Amino acid sequence: MEATPGRERLIEQFKADGLNVMFGNPGTVEQGFLDAVDAAEDFHYVLALQETVAAGIADGYARATGGAALLQLHSGVGLGNGIGMLYQSLRGHTPLVVVAGDAGVRYDAMDAQMASDLVAMAKPVTKYATRVTDRHSVLRTVRRAVKIALTPPRGPVFVALPMDVLDELNSEPVLPSTQVLTDVSPSPASVGRAAELLASAERPIVLVGDGVALSGAQNELVAVAELLGADVYEVDSSEVNIAASHPLRRGQTGHMFGPHSKELVGDADGVLIVGTYVFPEVFPELESPFKAGARVVHIDLNAYEIAKNHPVDLGLAADPKQALRALAGVLERRLGPQQRAAAAARLDVRTRERVREVREARSAPDDGTPMAVFLKTLAERTGGDLIVFDEALTTSPLVTRYLPAERPGDYHLTRGGSLGVGFPGAVGAKLARPERLVVGFAGDGGSMYTYQALWTAARHGIDAKFVVCNNRKYRLLDDNIAQYWRERDIPEHGFPHSFDLSHPEIDFAGLARSLGAGGTRVEKPDEAVAAVGRMLSHPGPFLVDIQI
Repeated sequence: MEATPGRERLIEQFKADGLNVMFGNPGTVEQGFLDAVDAAEDFHYVLALQETVAAGIADGYARATGGAALLQLHSGVGLGNGIGMLYQSLRGHTPLVVVAGDAGVRYDAMDAQMASDLVAMAKPVTKYATRVTDRHSVLRTVRRAVKIALTPPRGPVFVALPMDVLDELNSEPVLPSTQVLTDVSPSPASVGRAAELLASAERPIVLVGDGVALSGAQNELVAVAELLGADVYEVDSSEVNIAASHPLRRGQTGHMFGPHSKELVGDADGVLIVGTYVFPEVFPELESPFKAGARVVHIDLNAYEIAKNHPVDLGLAADPKQALRALAGVLERRLGPQQRAAAAARLDVRTRERVREVREARSAPDDGTPMAVFLKTLAERTGGDLIVFDEALTTSPLVTRYLPAERPGDYHLTRGGSLGVGFPGAVGAKLARPERLVVGFAGDGGSMYTYQALWTAARHGIDAKFVVCNNRKYRLLDDNIAQYWRERDIPEHGFPHSFDLSHPEIDFAGLARSLGAGGTRVEKPDEAVAAVGRMLSHPGPFLVDIQI
């Protein structure tokens, strides 16, 4: 094969893997590579003004496509800026292929400006991190990284690319990366054992995470839950694993306080865990939250997470879709008349409760706040046909009340614990799904971490919409410190001043306009209806700042 510069060969490798869009922020040590990117056909560079924003857009793009996304960072300083967002991708299992340049192998001994150990920096926030040092293994290394990123448990990978290695001639073959098939079925004996452990439960529950969504196992999950008459709680969950309207869905266990999760699961005598680890709280219970004698079955492709923190009776390293389908089949044959009747009764109770909740919600007077009016109007105007990227945090319950997470791919929730995901995530999702209406929700505090994403949307004609849930504070911190006070019998007092964002006031709509997007501010309920109309009719990115 005719040799060409490695920088050009690398682009062809990315294209062979379907990675035709690269998100990034440029730097001097990548200049030769980015010059080649400019000249490449059918290869698009999406420019962000800061690496955190580029990483967030790439994460949203990957989540919306269900595949990998390509992210370019600038040497050690750029990688450092992006590390917080890469942690989000690691915790959320987003398959990002991250590349960063450095000055070159021949300069390693000089310890010069911007010199740093990129691999060591990237390792804590990636599945795999390496540096190419030989021109004959550039594409080989990238293919390995792509394979690792897309193999469950999926996640970000990192490849450092020295400038001098990319400048050298390269004759490696350009081949699509191998994708490992992981639709692994458990053995009949294992499935039979799982059914045996769960079938006789009188108070069964199912704990699920995004492994269900990744394997497309939503229907199989519903089938098993209904056969068992088991409540379904979402644990480490940020996608649609079960429709919000299903009567057995009981919501999220939460990610902050272990006692809350323990309260939800502590009465169960049969527990099925699928596609998640337990438990993800920041302040977890150190002892098992499950009652003594509870039978616990854990299904996941990620064997590391099975029984990581608490013992289980049966752990199955298997694809959730295949395992749940097999389990449903065995339960259909094994459940006796009394067990079926008991499961049906539990399902009937939850169904009647859900019908009553819906009836009460429809008849209840609207609270009349600007946010409620905005969301109600948005739901009515769109019929709920939109993609929501939700970093509303304390306002999220209101968002999902009017825009419930019903269909896979229509709802993405923030994950990983850091702020700044909502707006760049919406930009990436809209770029991936240009035919859909995409609305990103973020708090005023979270939005300011990555507000530059609006500039990227304007520059590249990405017609995403944005909503600032503006309570002029880090409200989640208020809620969390209140819990801290209660646990320690500390009298309530004023919240720390560092939680307050009210002064000086931020002009979010004006800031949006300065970045090339449209924007408006909503202070009164009667302004919210008009704001929805302006947002939906505006050609291009548009932001609504709603005062709470």
